[in-house]
Amino acid sequence: MTFNLKGGLVALALLASAVPAAAQNVEFTLINASSQSLHYFYTNPSDQDAWGEDLLGETGTLEPGMQGTVFIGDGSDQCLYDFRFETGEGALLEVYEVDICELGEYTLTD
Repeated sequence: MTFNLKGGLVALALLASAVPAAAQNVEFTLINASSQSLHYFYTNPSDQDAWGEDLLGETGTLEPGMQGTVFIGDGSDQCLYDFRFETGEGALLEVYEVDICELGEYTLTD
């Protein structure tokens, strides 16, 4: 399942591996290696206070064991972004100052 995203779990942890990318058009693989279904994914440049729209909105849910391609092409020249993940089971994870310019893969785990 592939997600093309425009923007942009308390029980889940983060693993990331680095592959250089340009901040204006960043693409990385989002892997759900957790036991929970990912229903919402929000992101924004770290210097902004408000979360953008749900980036999984039209494409649906990222089930456990699935992965998708995330594309952030919001025109920002910033590398540091905040991520917010929400599962169908009610878990929430907010991760701050993720360097998307160095991000090739982002994995959620229990």
